[in-house]
Amino acid sequence: MIIDCHGHFTTAPAALGEWRQKQIREFEESGARHSPDELRITDDEIRAAIENGQLKLQIERGTDLTIFSPGAGKMAHHYGDERTSLDWSRVSNDLISRVCGLFPERFVGVCQLPQSPGDALPASLRNSVVELERCVEELGFVGCLLNPDPSDGYYQAPPLTDRVYYPLYEKMVELDVPAMVHVAMSRNPALQGTCAHYLAGDTAAFMQLCESDLFKHFPTLKLILPHGGGAVPYHWGRYRGMMQDRGRPPLEESILRNVYFDTCVYHKRGMELLLDIIPAENVLFASEMIGAVRSVDPETGRRFDDTKYTLDSIDSLSDTERQAVYGGNALRVFSRLDGVLKARATAAANAKES
Repeated sequence: MIIDCHGHFTTAPAALGEWRQKQIREFEESGARHSPDELRITDDEIRAAIENGQLKLQIERGTDLTIFSPGAGKMAHHYGDERTSLDWSRVSNDLISRVCGLFPERFVGVCQLPQSPGDALPASLRNSVVELERCVEELGFVGCLLNPDPSDGYYQAPPLTDRVYYPLYEKMVELDVPAMVHVAMSRNPALQGTCAHYLAGDTAAFMQLCESDLFKHFPTLKLILPHGGGAVPYHWGRYRGMMQDRGRPPLEESILRNVYFDTCVYHKRGMELLLDIIPAENVLFASEMIGAVRSVDPETGRRFDDTKYTLDSIDSLSDTERQAVYGGNALRVFSRLDGVLKARATAAANAKES
C-alpha cells in the first residue's frame, strides 16, 4: 500500500470559505458568533470536489491512501478568539470526516487544532486536547496538525517545547497519535506563506526540539516535519556541530527516535539529498497534492507535486527501504491507521453481506 501522509482538502466546496469569511467578519464587526449550523455542503458537492481533484490524482499516480486534513493555510489561527478557532476547527474537521466516510478506502483523517496566539494560547490548547480526543475517538482520525506559530507569521508564542503544550502532548501520547508540525498562513508581508513561512516553520521547529529535552519527558511522542524538513537536511552538519558544541547527544539519539520527515520535496536532487541524509526509517512518502505548487515541471513534464514519480526515479533505495518510505513507516508512525483500515474493511464486508 502506498500511503501519502500529507494531504489537505484544498478543493473544498466554496461554501466552506464563504462560511469562514462570515464568521470572521461578524466577530470583527460586533463580536457575534456565526453558527456552524449555517454551513450547507451536500455529499454530492464533496464527491465532486474529491473525484475531480485528489482522487483523480491518486488514480493517475498509483497511490492508494491519503492521510487527509483541512487546508493548512486556511487554519489562520490569528483570527478571532479561542471560540472562533474552536468553531472553525470543528467545522473543518467534520468536513474531513465526511470525506473519509464517502471514500473510506482512500482517505483517513487528521485534525486541525483550535489554537490561538497570545494570551489565548493556554485556553486554546485546552480546547485542542478536547478536539483531538473527539476527532480520534469519535471520528476515527489518526493524528493532528500542530501549528508552531498561531500568530501566523510573527512567532508571538513560546516554542513547541514550552510546558504550555504539555497537556496536548500528554493526550497525544495517551491516544498514541502523531502531530504534523505545520504552520498556517502568513500575515507578515515580509514572509511569504508557502515557500518562506512553511519552510521556515519546519526549520524553526526542528531547532526548538534540538535545544530542548522534550523527548526525555515524552519518550513516545511522535512529530512529523513536512516539506522535507525545510532547511534541515541541507544543513545537517550545522545541527550536528551545534549539538556537539553544546555537549548534547547526537541527533540520532536525541531527535530521530521521535521526529520524522516527509517527501514533499519537488525536485529529484532535493529528494535524493533528503534520503541520503535522513535514514529511510524516518522518511514518510507525501505529496501535498493540489497544494503549494500546482503547475507542471517543464523539465519532467509532470506536475511538481507528483512526488511518487520523483521517488520512483531514485535508485539509491533498497526494496525494503522503498517499501518503508511508501507505506510501512506511515503505518508505524500513525499507529492507529492499521486498526482504522481494518475496521473499515470489516464494516464494508458486513454491509455487503447484509
